Amino acid sequence: MNRSMPGGVKPSEITPRELFVSRRELLGAALAGGATALVPTARADVAQPKLSFTRNARYSVNEAPNSLDAITSYNNFYEFGTDKSDPKANAHTLRPRPWSVTIAGEAENTGTFHLEDILKGEALEERVYRFRCVEAWSMVVPWVGFPLANLLKRFKPTSRAKYVEFTTLYDPQQMPGERYRVLNWPYVEGLRIDEAMHPLTLFVVGVYGEVLPNQNGAPLRLIVPWKYGFKGIKSIVKVRFTEQEPRTAWMIAAPDEYGFYANVNPHVDHPRWSQASERRLERGFFSRQPTLMFNGYEQEVADLYRGMDLRRYF
Repeated sequence: MNRSMPGGVKPSEITPRELFVSRRELLGAALAGGATALVPTARADVAQPKLSFTRNARYSVNEAPNSLDAITSYNNFYEFGTDKSDPKANAHTLRPRPWSVTIAGEAENTGTFHLEDILKGEALEERVYRFRCVEAWSMVVPWVGFPLANLLKRFKPTSRAKYVEFTTLYDPQQMPGERYRVLNWPYVEGLRIDEAMHPLTLFVVGVYGEVLPNQNGAPLRLIVPWKYGFKGIKSIVKVRFTEQEPRTAWMIAAPDEYGFYANVNPHVDHPRWSQASERRLERGFFSRQPTLMFNGYEQEVADLYRGMDLRRYF
């Protein structure tokens, strides 16, 4: 059963009026036999409605962002195909609203909540973050979201909560890539709880001031800017507090190539390529730049890993 959460903003402030459909309307449509036709979608090939937010300059880099076209056209989202262009081409099948998120595990407040209730009381911010993919390409992206810590604290994790596990929607009808055993579906990712609570860690609902497009992980995704991009799980439907380190999708698929931490580190290469440099999209195929430790966020996050062997905990 979905629960309501206390908060001060209207659902329409997060879900734009054009996309918001109330539970009562959906129920009425379902009884009339037309619910599917009335469920709105965030189209993969059109501009999305604007969001209301403030710019957080403290956590924004002074680098020019990549274009909206690049950010929404060059994506890893294997639930819609393994080619970089597949998500934009195929993600129109995803229905990002209505949406619910289940909170489970080692916390005092658990249950399944409507996305609008999950987001109540959260003031949206735009933050311009570096984005580094494990495949050695990078972008600069103006994400719109809110600190994950704000939300997690509301569920009151217990002292046994050492990690936070995230799970993507599993629905092969909406996500045709899940019909193929490319990965162990549903996609699962995780963070140590101090990483999840770090002020840089964002729950993201938009990009370039617009509602997040399907191919970028609508309606809710994670961004951890000092880690490789595969840690930024998309289309999240479950958050679980755990005592044990989660078994994540890429660790199961290729444990020698994809570690749990996945911190951007120019000194630890992928088994099949160097991580010492990266290709910034839209700067030319042969234009490369040095990879920064922790993707340039070393000053903010290095203390999280003090004393750890980062070659072992990669």
